[in-house]
Amino acid sequence: MIILMVVNVFVDYYIWRRITAVARRRFWGVAYAWSSLLCLLFLVVTICLPRRSGSDSMLVCIMWMLYAYFSVYIPKYIFCLISFIGYLPRLWRQKSWRLPAVIGAVAAVAVFGVMWWAALINRTSVQIKQVEVMVDNLPERFDGYKIAQFSDFHVGTYGNDTTFVSEVVDKLNGLDVDAIMFTGDIVNRRTDELLPFVGVLSRLDAPDGVYSILGNHDYGDYCEWQSDEAKRANMALMNDLQRKMGWRLLNNETEFIYRGGDSIAVVGVENWGDPPFTVYGDLDKAYPCQSDSTFKLLLTHNPAHWVEKIADNDTINIGLSLSGHTHAMQMEVGGVSPAAWRYPTWGGLYNDSDGSHKLYVNIGLGTVAIPARIGATPEITVLTLKKSHN
Repeated sequence: MIILMVVNVFVDYYIWRRITAVARRRFWGVAYAWSSLLCLLFLVVTICLPRRSGSDSMLVCIMWMLYAYFSVYIPKYIFCLISFIGYLPRLWRQKSWRLPAVIGAVAAVAVFGVMWWAALINRTSVQIKQVEVMVDNLPERFDGYKIAQFSDFHVGTYGNDTTFVSEVVDKLNGLDVDAIMFTGDIVNRRTDELLPFVGVLSRLDAPDGVYSILGNHDYGDYCEWQSDEAKRANMALMNDLQRKMGWRLLNNETEFIYRGGDSIAVVGVENWGDPPFTVYGDLDKAYPCQSDSTFKLLLTHNPAHWVEKIADNDTINIGLSLSGHTHAMQMEVGGVSPAAWRYPTWGGLYNDSDGSHKLYVNIGLGTVAIPARIGATPEITVLTLKKSHN
């Protein structure tokens, strides 16, 4: 953070020099200097606020404060980088170009606008994706079976405001699907974030029910607890509230869905985390005989589980896995996301080398860390299972 402050001081000095060089009145340079100082004090106050030990409302406040700060400084970085090109002619002792400074200013204003569009509008604009999945060994009676998947709701971000959550519930209920699957991260840090939303989420309804699993944020690992008993009580409350909502929470468990004499297995594992996330998931416990011929639908929060343990594994017969977790890092432009630097399977439908193991990664509904979605529009996915006749 100290390095960031030093860099930003140099950025502000550069812009101040540009302003004082062209401004006819001294006022503009003085005003910019004072605004820069206030921004620095704002950042210091923000980083001093308690995160892990603070309240949920404090955490949300910190998220917005940091976002507001960077919504000012990221455009400044862009202006500096572009406008600095204008000094290149000085290498040949020629007059500086003015156009790069104009382009940099326009680009900075545009980026500022996009960042606040992402926070105030796109963050709560839900897209419905229709995906057809061709799968092997799907029972005949399940040909055309429809699943609505949603993920990473992080309801604590909304405080006590149920408006957006209620809109999502209405959208899910209007999709005419057979089952609804939630793939983890219902809260940010603590189960009690869920309390204002229990009534709303209990309205979710599908003929074959609502199934859910836990994500890395659902275990209380991002919060400081007074005792181990308090943390265990937090998890007990999570289980209790999901029961009250009518959701079937699968903690390393399996449920079967039947159509006449046919059935499919819905296998739910707890969070299987790549570092630094804790591994709670146990696929062997959830479904011991993974090589049998039963069609299995696996709910596993982190797509790294599929990459490392399931894809191209001939000893496991799991036709389709559903994950979330990545959020597409809440940034996606033209199908490209920085999430790809960490997760090769960051969003959409994936196959292993022979296509026998498939994965769908939902980029989620909520936000964490930054209260915005630059692209990466919140997603509900309708997956239609189709029997492969290869």
